[in-house]
Amino acid sequence: TAPEAITHRSDVSTQYRSVERVRRNAVSPSDILRLVKQPVGQTRNAVRAADYMDNTIKLIKRSLERREKRSINATGVYPLQLHRNVCQSLVLAVHLCVKRRNILTCFLSRLNTRWGASNTPFTRWLPNEYEDGISLPKGWDPKRKINKRLLPLVREVSNRIVRTVNSNVESDPLYTHMVTMFGQWTDHDLTFTPHSPVIRSFNNGIDCDQSCDRTEPCFPIEIPKKDPRFGKKSQSCIPFFRSAATCGSGNFGHTFGASTVRQQINSLTAFLDVGQVYGSEDTKARFLRDLTSDKGLLRVNTQFTDSSRELLPFSTMVTNMCATRARITDSKAQEVPCFVAGDERSNEHIGLTALHTLFLREHNRLVRALADLNPHWNGERLYQEARKIMGGHSQVLTFRDYLLPIVGPDFIASHVSTYPGYDENVDPSIANVFATAAYRFAHLMVQPFMFRLNEQYQDHPDFPSPMLHKAFFTPWRVVFEGGLDPLIRGLVGRQAKLNTQDHMMTDELRDRLFKFSSELALDLAALNMQRGRDHGLSGYNQWRKFCGLSQPRTKKALAKVLKSKDLANNLLKLYGRADNIDVWLGGVAEPFVRGGRVGPLFACLIATQFQRIRTGDRLWWENNGVFTAGQRDSLKNTSLARIICDNTGITDVPAQPFLYAPRKSGYTKCGDIPVFDLSPWKESINS
Repeated sequence: TAPEAITHRSDVSTQYRSVERVRRNAVSPSDILRLVKQPVGQTRNAVRAADYMDNTIKLIKRSLERREKRSINATGVYPLQLHRNVCQSLVLAVHLCVKRRNILTCFLSRLNTRWGASNTPFTRWLPNEYEDGISLPKGWDPKRKINKRLLPLVREVSNRIVRTVNSNVESDPLYTHMVTMFGQWTDHDLTFTPHSPVIRSFNNGIDCDQSCDRTEPCFPIEIPKKDPRFGKKSQSCIPFFRSAATCGSGNFGHTFGASTVRQQINSLTAFLDVGQVYGSEDTKARFLRDLTSDKGLLRVNTQFTDSSRELLPFSTMVTNMCATRARITDSKAQEVPCFVAGDERSNEHIGLTALHTLFLREHNRLVRALADLNPHWNGERLYQEARKIMGGHSQVLTFRDYLLPIVGPDFIASHVSTYPGYDENVDPSIANVFATAAYRFAHLMVQPFMFRLNEQYQDHPDFPSPMLHKAFFTPWRVVFEGGLDPLIRGLVGRQAKLNTQDHMMTDELRDRLFKFSSELALDLAALNMQRGRDHGLSGYNQWRKFCGLSQPRTKKALAKVLKSKDLANNLLKLYGRADNIDVWLGGVAEPFVRGGRVGPLFACLIATQFQRIRTGDRLWWENNGVFTAGQRDSLKNTSLARIICDNTGITDVPAQPFLYAPRKSGYTKCGDIPVFDLSPWKESINS
């Protein structure tokens, strides 16, 4: 059909151009972001269905208007048949239910099998604030006022409020860089928002990366005049691609008798089920398994090891986005492919790669230990039991150890202290504001270096700590530069960056994101704010109202909330009204809650989301019938320090790897850290 042909041509053209740029070593920072955010597998089918639907209705509407010589409303364009043919199969697909947690996780609530499922829309806790009330982002029309004020350019806000030169970074006195990385690790288990798979407008054929026009799916970030980084360069915008819409939402949502509001898709499940290790689709999960034997192991690298320890397997893709070594070091240096893991973002930087490798090893260690306990178990049983334990590890570490330093003891007590039991009426689905704003707080805790330390937890003499922009998509640093141990020591032995109101985001993320050459890099702060507008997120005060907090309307009131007259004044100079402040910026600008590393707004949103994730998960580790009482007792003693000791050559670690302490204050020998007790998993053959 014509709509299918249009969609297919745009898709193929985009894929070809992307592959060619990688092949020619001419990939740009915006190419990298787009490739990382490309939908794959069933997510790609869902996104293409939405594009197919969009084009179908536009073509029918255009044809009818030519024939009738008048404007036609989209609601009259054969809605039911289109719904059945294009979108309905996607809706039905997630109603398949099974008894145990599998990759798709579309079955946990018996009341609503779509809750928490992969490839379903992010939920909204507040109504949207699109410019047209349906789909267009705020700022789409730069001359249109919001609350009687023009919105500032996100790059201008980034320059004036967020900018921090690397030399001015302040380190956190309490928490390690592992806190920062573990936040990203859990985020990649919960959220993945794919971009549109095409970079060419369906309306007029304009390429998003070659034009500064606003036309679907292009929503470029305008560069302000006299920008300190871009100077006299001719570039007037940073390419930006809208997140893919779910099928039947946006301008044509009412065609199905559903909400007209544009919704974005979450391609991952909403549960702490370690999908970043195992994959979120069955096809990917099978690829990641070592099926050469019936042992339940995950696939590992067959070309290289790390002092005889396992590394992630290499990608089998012909093009290699990780061929960055020649550009960074020696033009004749040996390149290696990207690693492959359960999540497509495992190569983003070597700190994240280190955690992927660590937990790959932990799965295989558990499988071997379980096989020793239960020689009669086959590979499938070993794989599933190890995966289930890994999910328990993740849930315990996140709720017991990670959330406290983030939201502080008061929000822990009010939201996620004692487990209340499973509640089938609670929707655990990830909220748009959590994925797009609140859980991006840790971008301001990222250090400008990826630390690598020797056995004495000092700067490594052979493998210096690279600047962050030289650690993006560099798996070769793990293969050829000391492996995992220096990186893990750097995460637990060095401090996180401290977010302060005058030193927010390091220039490594604000001016050098995905920078490999002379190409102008991306700005993560600007991307975050533009993404919030793309998703139609409500403004700062609306979210404070949602959380039962005051809504400052005056400079004096805002200064009281922020505890800073200067910051309040600077924000109001840009936004005019506090209502217009982008929620991500307002959230990260707030002073910390007691004992936490976010302000009251983000503490509320993060604690609320994790409360719903836990209470709405029928297979939560503490829920009766998921594990035995003995197994739950073992899981209570899960230790990140023990996981590090079991899967690296490191011999001493901080007993609590999220809490910073200099090594001279006394680290714990691995031999003194209790082992994880697997005896409750021993099964009698007769049973």
